[in-house]
Amino acid sequence: MNGKEEEIKRKLEQKFPALAGAVRVQRARRLWLEVPLDQFAGVFDYAVKEAGFTILGTISGVDDGADLGLLYHLDRPDGVVLNLKTRTAKDGGVMQSVTPYFPAAAIYEREIIDLLGGRFTGLPEGLSYPLPDDWPKGQCPLRKDWDPSVLERGGK
Repeated sequence: MNGKEEEIKRKLEQKFPALAGAVRVQRARRLWLEVPLDQFAGVFDYAVKEAGFTILGTISGVDDGADLGLLYHLDRPDGVVLNLKTRTAKDGGVMQSVTPYFPAAAIYEREIIDLLGGRFTGLPEGLSYPLPDDWPKGQCPLRKDWDPSVLERGGK
């Protein structure tokens, strides 16, 4: 490793003392950090505006049981990637959209809405993605508890 990762880790932990020990350098150019939802906005803002993570690679969503896990894959021009994870309640949890930072995030957030049932505030109006327009509302095919037989019953 070239030290960039350790320097980023040190600065993150210095700026957010509650995250001490939570930043992991997985390998060269790869950092992982899980952040409580109430601290996510501040850490995300810092990562983008001060730590140089100016590229949104993607947003991944995962069903973590009672929660939805949201992983923001942020890149720097020098090749360092920060995988920033947070969780929101699967039923009723709301996440703030990151479209003010990255307008293209809308497509990832819509995908999380369609496939996992996530909810975002501040997401501009738009079409659903990637499910078809006639897909039954509330049917989220990437949730672990989703029953595909509901489609055979007409979406009920």
